[in-house]
Amino acid sequence: MNKIFARSRPRFLPDNFTLALIGTLVLASLLPCRGAALEALDYLTNVAIAALFFLHGATLSRQAVIAGASRWRLHAVVLLTTFVLFPLFGLALKPLLAPLVTPVLYGGILFLCTLPSTVQSSIAFTAIAKGNVPAAICSASVSSIIGIFFTPVVVSLLLSSHVGPGSA
Repeated sequence: MNKIFARSRPRFLPDNFTLALIGTLVLASLLPCRGAALEALDYLTNVAIAALFFLHGATLSRQAVIAGASRWRLHAVVLLTTFVLFPLFGLALKPLLAPLVTPVLYGGILFLCTLPSTVQSSIAFTAIAKGNVPAAICSASVSSIIGIFFTPVVVSLLLSSHVGPGSA
């Protein structure tokens, strides 16, 4: 019976992408990028993001993009999660975080709670999960564009009412 139970247990080993992400984090912590290398890395990052869009976008047909754009329920969930649920999580964490962080740092946490996800991570994680990449591209793009206008409004509302005056 133990052999049967052992076989049915799921394995929680990280995949190669997660291991590479952790390795990058450790490397960046030990050897932070500065000076000319920082400029080169910034350029390389932009090229990598453009390549990601190209590689995922070039394989998509026009019908797939239209089908992805028509997934209004998915887009509504993404927008509500990004601009309502995450800021509410930030507010809910205030009693827990208040004794641990300064008001200015808490303001930064609230700010992070209002930002949309990066498009490249949305696409990469959706592709890894074998999800609907065209819908992810459309949803992440719309979320980022709306975030340009909506994030400052949400941030000003949250910071003016939940971060005390003179704490900035």
